[in-house]
Amino acid sequence: MDAIAEIKRLYYATTRATIQRDIEKAIDLLKTLTTEEDRERATVYMDGLSQMRSEWGVRPAAAGGGTTPRAGAAATRAARRPPARK
Repeated sequence: MDAIAEIKRLYYATTRATIQRDIEKAIDLLKTLTTEEDRERATVYMDGLSQMRSEWGVRPAAAGGGTTPRAGAAATRAARRPPARK
């Protein structure tokens, strides 16, 4: 199937439950496009997917370490604490 057609299909079929997976798939498809013209055609659907994710309050998957946003925040708070007195 044509990559742009598949990105368009993902855009129209995505739901709150599938948005993160659909965006990741659309990004993979976008990387396969070889011309600037094709990338520009796909941009409107990519922007739409991103906007839906924002409106639905779905957070992007944590990059790299696999930590949840909550765990990352706890680590940041712990790093800011002053050292314990002896």
